Amino acid sequence: MSEAQRKGCPEWRVMLHGFVDGELDSAHAAQFEDHLATCAHCGAEMERVRAVRKIIDQDGVKWRPPEALRSQVLSMLSFEQAAAASSLPPPLQAPVWRRAMDFIRQWSFVPSLAVLAAAAILFVNAPSQTVLLQNQIMASHVRSMMADHLTDVLTSDQHTVKPWFNGKIDFSPPVSDLAKDGFPLVGGRVDYIGDRAVAALVYRRHGHVINLFIWPAASAAQTTAVHDGYNMTQWSDGGLVFWAISDLAAGDLAEFESFFRAAARA
Repeated sequence: MSEAQRKGCPEWRVMLHGFVDGELDSAHAAQFEDHLATCAHCGAEMERVRAVRKIIDQDGVKWRPPEALRSQVLSMLSFEQAAAASSLPPPLQAPVWRRAMDFIRQWSFVPSLAVLAAAAILFVNAPSQTVLLQNQIMASHVRSMMADHLTDVLTSDQHTVKPWFNGKIDFSPPVSDLAKDGFPLVGGRVDYIGDRAVAALVYRRHGHVINLFIWPAASAAQTTAVHDGYNMTQWSDGGLVFWAISDLAAGDLAEFESFFRAAARA
């Protein structure tokens, strides 16, 4: 499947692996099945994922790795050993990397070459934790509009939205109506990102929806990103992390962040 085809329904691509693994709840599983019945691209992608897993699950077939692969592995080992003795920073010296290299040192045969190829592809292309988090945020943003579940509490009154979260999440998110700045508050809901319940505040800007996800986390460097056509910005304040996402222009989203931070501090 081409990159252009995969980008045709990015929110479903995020859900696909959860569906294959049986990790979706019944509502989202049914929603994905309905989509699968009408989308040949997602159907083909799901068959590709299942085919790779079937290959990986094979038993009893072993092949000696090609000499070219052996040379590449030995080269990687030499580089890793040199890095460990030098001043190179992580991640080359990360424990996960060393454990992987220790494992490679010990084998003389590997499962079928197809398994090795599939495992190599998965290792090289494994997304970072930040990308996985961005995938979840983007999926939640898109689902909130597709499933007509943008808000659980629909009001622009910040004094109604803030106490509504009491008892539903284990922290108190700052809530501000930014209508005077051109970003009116629409409402809020509870969402689920990064294996925890989070607060989601919903704002609008000239018809565009902004989802602002909030949860407790250690301070982190500010981040901006473009993810499958959506602009995202992240910042930390007061023991909380904030992720804003919208199809707004990056400049407008930065302006929203500035207004929200100023209102929260006030």
